[in-house]
Amino acid sequence: MKSDFATDIIERKFVDATIEAVATDGTFSGYASLFGKADLARDIVEPGAFARAIRTRGAAGVRMLFQHDPAEPIGTWLDLREDGKGLLVRGRLTPGVARAREVLELMRGGALDGLSIGFRTVKARKEAGSGLRRIIEADLWEISVVTFPMMPGARVHSVKSGPRELPTTREFERWLTRDAKLTRGEARTVIARGFSTLLRERDAAPDTPHGLADRIRRAARMIERRG
Repeated sequence: MKSDFATDIIERKFVDATIEAVATDGTFSGYASLFGKADLARDIVEPGAFARAIRTRGAAGVRMLFQHDPAEPIGTWLDLREDGKGLLVRGRLTPGVARAREVLELMRGGALDGLSIGFRTVKARKEAGSGLRRIIEADLWEISVVTFPMMPGARVHSVKSGPRELPTTREFERWLTRDAKLTRGEARTVIARGFSTLLRERDAAPDTPHGLADRIRRAARMIERRG
């Protein structure tokens, strides 16, 4: 049996977040919630759950906190919107705040990469058979940068480093292993020996991510064979 209910309790949902780059002005973006995925509390957020809150509160009406502590605001949210994946957010850390500067450095170093929402459930439905709770509408109050997320998968995916700054070695290795599908050894070979071999590989499509990834894979294997 399914039932609809509402509550005034403020709840928190943590989202696993990977930060790949961070802007010099502290701007970053990522997903604060994922639709259709059960978190560790066996809750599932439905598409459209944040639509009313976004419409009525706007980004300026939702606070950016550190670890859900109302005494530690660390920046402002610039944009909140739902897409097919979840709640996509873009915010900026305030450099004049000491905690925000610490958070920025932790993000850039990969030590802090979680997001968590603080909200009041307006409407939800409990499934008797599975025990899952489907959150249909949530009144979003705040989004925090946190250490330990509850929902694996939704992550801060961009912390921009400025328009001319190259990725760090760690960021590039992550891209090589995750997106180009190299082994870790191949990725480290590419990083250690440079990109000159790639420039000689003309037969793949050079203007597409798929073509570039294929070039990197084949070049890395060629370098290893020659080594």
